[in-house]
Amino acid sequence: MANTAAELARRKAREEDGSGCRANAVPFNQQKFEQLRSECLQNGSLFCDPTFPADWDSLGYNQLGRYSSKTIGVEWKRPTELCSDPQFIADGAKRTDICQGALGDCWLLAAIASLTLDPQILSRVVPPGQSFSSQYAGIFHFQLWQYGEWVDVVVDDRLPTRDGKLLFVHSAEGGEFWSALLEKAYAKVNSSYEALTGGSSIEGFEDFTGGISESYDLNKAPPFLFNIMRKALKLGSLLGCSINISSSYETEAITRQKLVKGHAYSITAARQVHHFGSVVELLRIRNPWGQVEWTGAWSDNSKEWDGVEPEEKQQLDHSADDGEFWMSYTDFLRQFSRLDICNLTPDTLTSTDIGRWNYAEFEGMWRVGSTAGGCRNYAATFCSNPQFFIRLEDVDDDPHDGEDGCTVLIGLMQKDGRRERRFGRDLNTIGFAIYEV
Repeated sequence: MANTAAELARRKAREEDGSGCRANAVPFNQQKFEQLRSECLQNGSLFCDPTFPADWDSLGYNQLGRYSSKTIGVEWKRPTELCSDPQFIADGAKRTDICQGALGDCWLLAAIASLTLDPQILSRVVPPGQSFSSQYAGIFHFQLWQYGEWVDVVVDDRLPTRDGKLLFVHSAEGGEFWSALLEKAYAKVNSSYEALTGGSSIEGFEDFTGGISESYDLNKAPPFLFNIMRKALKLGSLLGCSINISSSYETEAITRQKLVKGHAYSITAARQVHHFGSVVELLRIRNPWGQVEWTGAWSDNSKEWDGVEPEEKQQLDHSADDGEFWMSYTDFLRQFSRLDICNLTPDTLTSTDIGRWNYAEFEGMWRVGSTAGGCRNYAATFCSNPQFFIRLEDVDDDPHDGEDGCTVLIGLMQKDGRRERRFGRDLNTIGFAIYEV
């Protein structure tokens, strides 16, 4: 109980002084960016992060561990050692700045690619004013949402390389480093690069926005889903999609039409075009690999584009070998299995304008002997599980299904799942039930 009381007291203190909110992020590991950079500039030294050192432990613990064949020849180098004129962000952050390396974190890279669609969201995660020229001291910082609060994460710019090239995420041109440093910051809060292997874009979406996500099974897609996607993109929501696999052997298997199974894609646009006078719904989708693109209808240079007026075709920027492609909404439903949407506001899907909304967060735990009541199969103890009450009062404007009601989105998180992987622990099987009172 003492630990619970201390946690509640800590949360109350932070609520009172505003720490942990977007405007006042908590320094991760108590490392303050401005202070550390000033010290390095005064000393004429480059920052070396003692809490995430350039060694084997930061790479991983198994597949990327000290004795793994995958880490042979790895050297940590600063961007200034890799090219003559490194840039943090050149000509604005773009989706093509994010190309996957030798790490299975496509889910994270899909989320990062979606960030570039909204400069306001991007500038919150990637604070502006950072560079390799003005006040350069080998230190950078990023802001991530972690279990209810924003944290400011500093990293040094020593990055894993092999044969003079970045081992993990990199820009298409090779001279831009914001995405590689953001990946390092994310690895740091999760204890290692290896901890980022495998996951869902939803996790990255929420950690970059503090938003709440929902998923759709595309085999059971509602009839208004394209409109939901279009509205969500308009309001800055982040969208990702993937193709289910039936076994581990299918992971990253490439289909006949060049789609990758078990791989996270980001959705970057939803448009309607006129094809020989008929309206066609299209989606723009990006492969974090930066290559391997859909070859079916509406792919780059496919015959379908011949039926679109030149002005409209030019607006869609449809042909480039960059891992991004257009696909019809009907093909999307046939080819992909799952859609993830991270809503920045709970009313994102019910209004074309951002209106009033309410957000509440509850924190609890399952404690053996008191609050660990088990699932509904255990009728005698089920009621001892943590309970939270909510009241829904405002009716939605323009509901998609035509029925009056108040939309609520509920998400459940468990903490530090990735950090615990190195100890052989996995996520617990948890859930929640909703009851009408």
